[in-house]
Amino acid sequence: MSTMINLASLPSSASFHRIEIKRVLFICTHNSARSQMAEGLLNAFLGDKFEGFSAGIKPTKINPYVIRVMAEIGVDISKHHTKSIMEFRRERFDYVVTVCDDAREACPFFPGDNILHKSFANPSEFKGSDYEVLQKVRLVRDEIKDWLKKIFDSELRSMDRLSIPSIPPHQPE
Repeated sequence: MSTMINLASLPSSASFHRIEIKRVLFICTHNSARSQMAEGLLNAFLGDKFEGFSAGIKPTKINPYVIRVMAEIGVDISKHHTKSIMEFRRERFDYVVTVCDDAREACPFFPGDNILHKSFANPSEFKGSDYEVLQKVRLVRDEIKDWLKKIFDSELRSMDRLSIPSIPPHQPE
């Protein structure tokens, strides 16, 4: 049984709380790995409080290893595409976060209430077997997740539900 409420019958002092979604822009050089992971993590686990975006100084294409390690934890970024920072030049953000030193140095000013920086290793520079590269990309993913939790503190508590599967050690063939 549903109950209908006549809004006209509510006292004029009745207030409705509007949930304000905070906008966060993650910037890195190519928008191919670090910023994509940060955007995906934020939207997947805190989409009710934040709206994440990502962009690059010189966008290329998304690193396939990044798509794989994000899928391992249930975050699908396979439909993401890389974007230029110029696409966001007229937008305002609550947070602007550079996730690599190159972006911090080369990035034009973006209006935002909070400007943050944290440099993470660049997955496009990782060398080794598929297994070795995946392990390194997983480490970067986990570092980004941990940093986001630390920075956004209580607002990221829902990320505590994120359980990262353990990956068995590589067995040589």
